[in-house]
Amino acid sequence: MKKVIQITTALLLLVVVSAFTNKTEKEKSGYKIGDVATDFKLENIDGKMVSLSDFEDAKGFIVTFTCNTCPYAVAYEDRIEALNKKYASKGYPVIAIMPNNTDVKPGDNIEAMQKRADQKGFTFPYLLDAGQDIYPQYGATKTPHIYILEKTKTGNIVKYIGAIDDNYQDASQVKSKYVEDAVDTLLTGREIKVKETKAIGCSIKV
Repeated sequence: MKKVIQITTALLLLVVVSAFTNKTEKEKSGYKIGDVATDFKLENIDGKMVSLSDFEDAKGFIVTFTCNTCPYAVAYEDRIEALNKKYASKGYPVIAIMPNNTDVKPGDNIEAMQKRADQKGFTFPYLLDAGQDIYPQYGATKTPHIYILEKTKTGNIVKYIGAIDDNYQDASQVKSKYVEDAVDTLLTGREIKVKETKAIGCSIKV
């Protein structure tokens, strides 16, 4: 009887460890092209909670993990704002999420986010991933890191992952506008050619 209990306990432990490992690995790897992105509810700089489901008329989303303190993210601020102005009215709004640990980067706390958004005149939601739960689900590793989602009957499908374009240093020297090309393609109902690129930016602070 004692041996049976020991075996049962060992099996239960194995199941728990296996489930935890699978969950951890999935969170670490994040979404792949074609995956359904789970909705979230995060605090916006205006104090309101925002979810993707709030945007009933959206055809999809340009989800952008970004922050105030990373030089790469700062270099892309105007281009992120331009993306929202160009595509929000067409059904693809920008949803910006700040993923950093604000104890490590106090310059990214909600007050700093509010100030930066006001200075730059952001027209998109700027959300705080306070519990750092959302960016691991996506698999984001950089600021900025872009995920384009297409809204379908089965959920928000990941269609593009990576960089905004091919030149973070100088917008005038950009040759490939990855995000614009991807959204333009989705709006015409065609298949995106370049579905993944390497995100260039600062590592997310945990």
